[in-house]
Amino acid sequence: MTSPVLSTKLFIPPPRPKTVLRPRLIEGINEGLHRKLTLICAPAGFGKTTLVSEWSAGCGRPIAWVSLDSSDNDPLRFIRCFISALQTIIPHIGRGITGILDSPSPPPVETILSALVNELAVIDKKTILVMDDYHLIESHEVDQILAFLIEHLPPKVHLVITTREDPNLPVARMRARDQVTELRASDLSFNLSEAGEFLNDVMKLNLKQEDIASLENRTEGWITGLQLAAISLRGQKEPGEFIRGFSGSHHFVLDYLIEEVIKQQESHIQSFLLCTSILERMCGPLCDELMENPAGTGQKKLEYLEQANLFVIPLDSERRWYRYHHLFADLLRQRLHQIPPVLSSMSMEMT
Repeated sequence: MTSPVLSTKLFIPPPRPKTVLRPRLIEGINEGLHRKLTLICAPAGFGKTTLVSEWSAGCGRPIAWVSLDSSDNDPLRFIRCFISALQTIIPHIGRGITGILDSPSPPPVETILSALVNELAVIDKKTILVMDDYHLIESHEVDQILAFLIEHLPPKVHLVITTREDPNLPVARMRARDQVTELRASDLSFNLSEAGEFLNDVMKLNLKQEDIASLENRTEGWITGLQLAAISLRGQKEPGEFIRGFSGSHHFVLDYLIEEVIKQQESHIQSFLLCTSILERMCGPLCDELMENPAGTGQKKLEYLEQANLFVIPLDSERRWYRYHHLFADLLRQRLHQIPPVLSSMSMEMT
């Protein structure tokens, strides 16, 4: 028997009163609603949830929402969340299935999913389900459940997923079938015009155009980076001087990236990030040489970093060469200089 779903997990976050409207992205989502899935995948702080909240306010279709958390890695609980979200707009859907989930000995998951798909198939109006923070799902069984549901989604049901890392779903196959719309970090990043609107209209900074361009270039359009810079700029008598020195070692940026990104990684990934941060650009063999790794796992680690959206940017279409986001590299290098012996000495030898 699974516990009830917290009602607050099913609330649609209200749009922020002061925000940068993003019609180009909203149009992209709307144009893809004929597909099965909209996948919004980018690192922390790129405005994924904010964008979907803004879009949902003007979508014109019934929208169900569930904010996932680590407890939803239980397969039956995940199914309950899926149904509970839909019940906020279609109260009768899945009632019989939730009764089965409450039984001491529920039937096999396959039986439950078949019953759920049959109920989805009779939905008579175009409906959208948003699953926010899917990166918190680590269960292979839950991935399989969602893949099955996506595969068998009826035409009137559309799924939106936000996540910090690529989900373990058949996205490549869906891409080949034109069944998925994807928005990535490169899409979500603020362009120069959006950065200017955010800094001057939303944050009320009244910056010069060259200062806006400098910050946009330094943050590479990373929204949280711009916000943290804007907070730091309040009360600065010489904003231009501050902007020229703004980096990933600034304490607001440092605190955010450590809490939201670095600490979430296993120790061997943290070590890899720190060691390779001294490289302006990197490939698998170069990383192996740097880390004295005869196993030759550098390329796999780089591919993992890209899949996990760990602020790594591919430099070619073959995915051989990469670099770190400027602010992320600043942070890693500062951390590298703060830690002792092995990693630091390795860094000094390479520089």
